[in-house]
Amino acid sequence: MTMKTTLRRAIRNAAIRAGLEAVALTNAGAVWPQAAGRGVIFTLHHVRPHQGHGFDPNALLSVTPEFLAAAIETCLATGMVPVALEDLPQLLADPDDRRRFVCFTLDDGYRNNAQHAAPVFRRHGVPYTIFLCRGFVERTRSLWWETAETLIRRTNELTFDFGGGPENLPLNTIAPKQAAFDRLSSFIQAGDEDDAIARLDAEAIRHGVDPLAVVDDLVMGAEEIRELARDPLACFGAHTLTHVNLRRVDAARLASEIEGSIRAVEEWTGKRPSSFAYPYGFAAAAGEREFSAARAAGLSIAVTTRPGVLGAASLGQPTALPRVSLNGLYQKPRYVKALASGIPFRLM
Repeated sequence: MTMKTTLRRAIRNAAIRAGLEAVALTNAGAVWPQAAGRGVIFTLHHVRPHQGHGFDPNALLSVTPEFLAAAIETCLATGMVPVALEDLPQLLADPDDRRRFVCFTLDDGYRNNAQHAAPVFRRHGVPYTIFLCRGFVERTRSLWWETAETLIRRTNELTFDFGGGPENLPLNTIAPKQAAFDRLSSFIQAGDEDDAIARLDAEAIRHGVDPLAVVDDLVMGAEEIRELARDPLACFGAHTLTHVNLRRVDAARLASEIEGSIRAVEEWTGKRPSSFAYPYGFAAAAGEREFSAARAAGLSIAVTTRPGVLGAASLGQPTALPRVSLNGLYQKPRYVKALASGIPFRLM
């Protein structure tokens, strides 16, 4: 299973890279300009210097400040206009405005967003939106993917109950470490998320890893958010209370997760947010019920992680907008140009 998973991942990454190379090197965007639509919303998470870890299961969530700068410069060179996410509905509604826009968004409120990303945005005069989760900011909810990475990196053997009794997982090399991370990820995303995270947290503590200390090390606190909110280019959006998969909770919790996080952001920044990002954001985590709940909460815009560019449908469903990941595995400016062309999503 380990070899199959590793091979499957390698094939998928190679295929994505080959597709991006093909679009970039053939300059297909010039041949098919309509595919670019009205622009793109980019997703980021960590922005920090290269970590250099051999075992790095969350590498896709981390880009360097240099790549972020190159991405911005690439977009500017193609004529795209950087705008605040919150301004998109009004801009897209203007029938006389045919410009192509680019928005930069960052999920989860990592401290490196202030340390490394904000200076890049300020240097280029580009607005940005950071989506904040109350549980992370207040250190009441762990970042399970960061907990899993830290735990697996620090130990050579792990015992975990995936539901069929305790299993011993050898972690002596990178391949089994990655396999263990994949199993934990699938376990958390398949069942009761709260219970699964609690089990992972308990196992981490048993091995000397404090999950909330991991959060404290990585995520901005309320005072840091208030300080960053002084930046006129910085905007903040809501990202739930606990970063739970919203399609797997009942209606009452869905409303609470959205509305509670809106109130939290307003409390920290002094401004009620008009934007929201669905945790995980793929189809199995955000659907019509969630899009309606975002509208009912008074949000004017909400973003998924379903890949795509902005188009005619964007105005009709502003709480279900696509985003394109600036993925840490593909940090080349020509890939940014290829993604912004919209062509890769027409070929999917």
